[in-house]
Amino acid sequence: MRYLPLTAADRAEMLAVIGAPDIDALFADVPPAARLAGPVDLPRHAGELEVERALSRLAARNRSSGAGPSFCGAGAYRHHVPASVDHIIQRSEFLTSYTPYQPEIAQGTLQALFEFQTQVAALTGLQVANASLYDGSTACAEAVMMAARVTRRTKAVLSGGLHPHYAEAAWTLAHTAGVRVERLAAAVDAERAVTGAIDADTACVVVQTPNVFGTVTDVSAIAEAAHASGALLVVVTTEAVSYGLLKSPGEMGADIAVAEGQSIGNALSFGGPYVGLFACREAHVRQMPGRLCGETADAEGKRGFVLTLSTREQHIRREKATSNICTNSGLCALAFTVHMTLLGEAGLRRLAEVNHGRARMLRDALAAVPGVEVLTPRFFNELAMRLDKPAAAVVEALAARDIIAGVPVSRLDPAAGMDDVLLVCATETTMQDDIAAFAEALREELAR
Repeated sequence: MRYLPLTAADRAEMLAVIGAPDIDALFADVPPAARLAGPVDLPRHAGELEVERALSRLAARNRSSGAGPSFCGAGAYRHHVPASVDHIIQRSEFLTSYTPYQPEIAQGTLQALFEFQTQVAALTGLQVANASLYDGSTACAEAVMMAARVTRRTKAVLSGGLHPHYAEAAWTLAHTAGVRVERLAAAVDAERAVTGAIDADTACVVVQTPNVFGTVTDVSAIAEAAHASGALLVVVTTEAVSYGLLKSPGEMGADIAVAEGQSIGNALSFGGPYVGLFACREAHVRQMPGRLCGETADAEGKRGFVLTLSTREQHIRREKATSNICTNSGLCALAFTVHMTLLGEAGLRRLAEVNHGRARMLRDALAAVPGVEVLTPRFFNELAMRLDKPAAAVVEALAARDIIAGVPVSRLDPAAGMDDVLLVCATETTMQDDIAAFAEALREELAR
């Protein structure tokens, strides 16, 4: 029997207090397409051993990206994570540490977060960074909300090169607060259309570089246009390794920079957990979401660390909170910091160079395949290509040959009208043999 502590009378009394006719009314804001008509198709109960075996069978159906040639990117990237990273973060003092609500006894945790913030600020070229957010998409959504608070405006312009999942996350949070999201049409080289959408109501312009199609753009001109109108520029990056070669968001005039930090120190892990990077100009720090760790000195003059500007109580008073996020991705942030420390500036630059070199090799190999048109004009380690066949069907066909060919745009944005466009990515883990096998298999499939 299931343990149900509430009786039918208890439930009826609670519903009466809040003025809801039934339990279904509590889910009125959930789109009908996302609701289930009945219980999920699972056994009502089973023993622990049976559950373990059933879940193991399901897990065995997954295919690790390292099991063969893989060219997936689109916001999550396969990189080599040194064994020393996992060794350090699995030390008990790191693995079991929790939220530093009592900073006086959480100095090690706070110092690690302070170092993380320092690295993120340096990478993004901005003055201050927080102690991380959940992932890149939620960081993007928080940036839109922050810009609305700073400018006291109600419109956000999203570039057509912004990752569709990031755009959806931004809309989900913003529209509930009365911020209108204007998402421009998807385009491989999307930033040309952005400046024309800026007006006196615009709180922020959100652009991504490299964008979801892999296109690298210097957004300095967009920054000038946004600032001329009194709007903020938010720059999104999904591939953190690109910071090793490209201009930083701060150099290009960004007011807020957000990124997915998974590429550094964190494995793909079939989709998470990841770590969101968030940095801004110092002038806007009091509107920045999340935690901020600061360095100080104690009564004896010794170096110490504190939580700055943000307290747990602030987030409990929800109507007065800067943001209702009251946590951070501590362990993933630590992995990021450990890997960045091992790389250093020179190591990150070299890693980025290798990534770009492998992507150029991939571009050249695929461009030689009949039925392939490379679309991305300027890229880091990811690019879009148009095929003579629907991209999703090609991906399925190559998966049967143990080659993960990339991500169809139709999977990310079905409404984009780009069913024949495939996103492919190469990193330092992509070998020449992988590229050769992919090009040959693609040649054969498109010739069918």
